[in-house]
Amino acid sequence: MLAQRGIFFMHSQPIVEIRNAAVRRNGKIILDVSSLTIYEGEHVAVIGPNGSGKSTLVQLISKEVHPLWSATMRCVLFDKDRWNLLELRRHLGVVSESMQELCNTNFRVLDIVLSGFFSSIGLDFHHTVDENMKDAAMKALDGQRMGHLAGKSMRSLSSGEARRVLLARASLLEPEVMLLDEAVSNLDFPAKQSFRDSLKNFHRSNKTIILVTHDLSDIIEEINRVVVMKEGKIVADGSKTEVLNESLLSDVYGTRVFVSRREGRFTAWC
Repeated sequence: MLAQRGIFFMHSQPIVEIRNAAVRRNGKIILDVSSLTIYEGEHVAVIGPNGSGKSTLVQLISKEVHPLWSATMRCVLFDKDRWNLLELRRHLGVVSESMQELCNTNFRVLDIVLSGFFSSIGLDFHHTVDENMKDAAMKALDGQRMGHLAGKSMRSLSSGEARRVLLARASLLEPEVMLLDEAVSNLDFPAKQSFRDSLKNFHRSNKTIILVTHDLSDIIEEINRVVVMKEGKIVADGSKTEVLNESLLSDVYGTRVFVSRREGRFTAWC
């Protein structure tokens, strides 16, 4: 196993604290995290091959899955180990490919964003929406330059437009953390650039960013820490310059990986 490292914001409060946390699915351990701490204001990218446990780690952080109990297990968010999911969503904005699939409905764009207040997909008869909520939803859409599509069906949007709507939904309640799982997969170059612009805006608004990605070029300059996963474990954790090297990535991906760096951004190919 590769050596594990860490970067710590020693004068900030920890947002995520995970110790000795394992997740089992169909009788198999698919995630086994011995130690991970992410601090307030820190930006972290999580990379690794398919099946390495990245999405399960996201689900563990967002409390969509729960670890096996043990006397030494610790899984704490914002200094609490138990959360009401609706309350947690006020602190944690989540965007993922699976969320986009769920939102690919005939609901209007505005309704999908408004449903972020209720942690639902779209609005139903029991959801009460007031003018302040509508104003907040339109402000979030305008922040992603999607306000002009508020009345459109989600199914009518391009992948890039839908992803920006989800970013608006995730940022609706001004969460402290943006948790982004493969949020730019299958997007074209202009859509990816819009997404990176959103990341920079989240940085400027002092949000913590946790970005799961396959594409090193999505790791904007402001993200300085990279966590590498393989076979359900964290195998490297450190600065971009330490972790994003050809030897380590070739080992993790099981094939020869080449890495280049230009103006603070990295790309990789094999």
